This record gives sequence, structure tokens and C-alpha cells, in this order.
Amino acid sequence: METMLATHYNIQASEKVVLAGRDGYKQDEYVYFTISSDNREIIHMEQAALAYYLLENNYRHTAIPVANTNGDWFTVFQNNTYMVVMVEHLNNITRESNGRSLAAFHTIGTLYSFEPHQISCYGIWKKLWIDKLEAYEKNVPLAAKESPNDYFRMVMDTLPYIIGVSENAIQYLQESERENRFDTVDQGTISFQRYTNNLQKSVIWLDDFVFDHPVRDLAEYTRGMLLSDAPSEDIVQFLHDYQSERPLSIFSWRLLYARLLYPVHFFDHFDSVMSGRTLEDPFTAYSSLITMQEEYEKKMRDLYQWVGLDSTSLQIPVLHWL
Repeated sequence: METMLATHYNIQASEKVVLAGRDGYKQDEYVYFTISSDNREIIHMEQAALAYYLLENNYRHTAIPVANTNGDWFTVFQNNTYMVVMVEHLNNITRESNGRSLAAFHTIGTLYSFEPHQISCYGIWKKLWIDKLEAYEKNVPLAAKESPNDYFRMVMDTLPYIIGVSENAIQYLQESERENRFDTVDQGTISFQRYTNNLQKSVIWLDDFVFDHPVRDLAEYTRGMLLSDAPSEDIVQFLHDYQSERPLSIFSWRLLYARLLYPVHFFDHFDSVMSGRTLEDPFTAYSSLITMQEEYEKKMRDLYQWVGLDSTSLQIPVLHWL
């Protein structure tokens, strides 16, 4: 990568740094990173536009793309296509409330003038969830047949459960889409593939961006806490802090519940295993997910009660089998 940066960008790196598992190359006050862009050029250009918008709105630790010496955003090097991004100001981790900082970010994101097309998931969760479930139903048995080991036998044993929970979530989402108690908080905004407190990390990575309903980030951060040993007080505090800036509508609460019900953490695990990205032992990792799932469902059952939402009087359905 240093050769590519020197040849195509006139960047002479003085040192190599590693942030969030990504190799960076420092020149003066800037740190440069490479992003693989094979067949993702249009997606990365939409994400780049969001990155520049956020930089203009004082998210100074956002990685933004830089053009090569020919003025192009993408460079072919050793038969691969790359985008180079740079960061000038690395974020110093703050003690700012996660909920309030996310609410402020979403407010700025809703003011972005143009809704992206390639990275927008707004309003199409049902289709995406069905597609993901169908792919899982198809690919898991094939992988299990090719690798008849203990891991895949365990995955196959739990497959009917994953399918059942997914179908319940899709049905809940479909019913929630008929909900007419919505508000301005339900506008699409800049969000993340999987929000894990991205805003308070050293760098905001542009290839994490999507455009979606803000509940996506609320749900994914809450999911992480539900799957961990985080006390209920922390979950309530996070949602309370967010609501102090951006009160959720009934529609938002129902989307939050639907998204938490959909077992995306199982799909993410399987995707990591199949792509070879995971460094964990698959059997141990999947066993842990299965073990945590029972407690996860108990917490899901009590979520509305924790946050003081009277689901009965507000006519918000709750799945009683949880």
C-alpha cells in the first residue's frame, strides 16, 4: 500500500499506524487509509458525499476520500480497485452521553439534501429481511453438506428456530408498517451498518454509512447491550438520553422492537464464518450466541416495561412467547 500511495498519490508515509484493525499511513498531520472498492464504486461515492457533509458539520474525525494524481477517486493497483481516505483530526474519546450524541448526529443527518439510492435501506426492511432469510435457508444446508462437522451440525439443529424467529419479526414488521402514529423523528437519516458507538471512536469510517430510519442505530446499539452483561439501567439510560433530544413515535418503538426481534446477530455470525473474516472458533462463538439467546429474549420481553412504555394502553403488540 505504501508503494501505491507514493506512486499514485504522492504520499510519502513517515510511519504506519493501526486503527480499528485498519492499516494507516501517516504523512504530516494526516493519516491515510485504503478501502477496497471492487464493484462498489457507486456505493463508495454516495458514502463519500455523506462523509464530506459530516465534515462540514463539525464531525472532523470523519474519513474523507482523496483523489489520486490523475484527479480520480479510484485507483487500480495490482488488479484491485481502491479508494484512499484521509483523517486529519482523530477523535479523543469523550464522556458525552451515547444517546444524546447519536440523537444530535441523526438530527444533522436528516438535513442532508439528497437521499442516496445505492446505500438507502429506508422503507425496505421487509424485502431485505426476507432476502437474508432465504439466503440463509439456502446456504446453510449447502455449507453443512460440504463441511459435515460439529459446527454445522449445531447450526442445522438451530436452523428451524432461526427461521421461526425471523418469520415472526417479518410479520411484526409488516403489521407495524400499518402504524399511523409517526412523527418527524421517523425521517430517514445518515446511519451505520451496525452502530457500535461509532461516533465516539477515533475515526468515523465512510464505508460504514447507510441511509435509513434512525431506529436502525438505536436497535443495533441496544442489541449489543442486550447480548452483553449490560444492566437494564444502562439500556434505559441510553434510550432515555436519545429521547430527551428526539422523542420516539409509536411507529419508531414498533420498528425498534421488530428489528431487535429479527436475529441479525446470527446472520452476521454466519456471514463472518462464510467469508473467513472471523478470528474466533466458529463452534465456540455460535454456542455462545445460542446460550445468550435465551437471556436476550427475556430482556426483549421486558424492554417496553423497562422504558416505562405501557404497551397495552398504547395498543403496541408484544410477542408473548418471548
